[in-house]
Amino acid sequence: MDAAVKTLVLVDSNDEETIAQELELEQMRSILDEAILETRGTPLENRPRIPRTALSKRNRAIVRALNPMLVTYLKASRDLCETDSILFGTALAVCRIIGTKLSTAGRTTGQSSAIPAWRTRIEERIAKARGPHRQTDMLQVRQYQTKDCAHRQDGVCWDKC
Repeated sequence: MDAAVKTLVLVDSNDEETIAQELELEQMRSILDEAILETRGTPLENRPRIPRTALSKRNRAIVRALNPMLVTYLKASRDLCETDSILFGTALAVCRIIGTKLSTAGRTTGQSSAIPAWRTRIEERIAKARGPHRQTDMLQVRQYQTKDCAHRQDGVCWDKC
């Protein structure tokens, strides 16, 4: 096989400048195969988080090079779950080709919460803001109760009858 066929030089269609790095198609295909196979056997809770990546010329060129490879996988997919694993595997392959580090923090434990993170943060801030005020309010209520009710029995004040 000719070396020119195996090697893909990524070119941006706008400026016709060659992207800084040459990637072999076979290497990209093997990374894609590995990522898709890995994703098919992994439950949703244990999948790594895919980080946001910059829309650089190089990254767009890599995605454009992977698009024709996806056709064979997507035609063979039987259901929506398989299509999802193919697309997630492709995103994982792009991250590996680009060299992005993947974060698995919070995913491997399986402790996914139904409460969104933003709501938890807001509730924590409200609780933190109420904390000192609530303590002083409770202290004032106790002082008020002890002053007004000299004869307390079972939480009921009998002086005010």
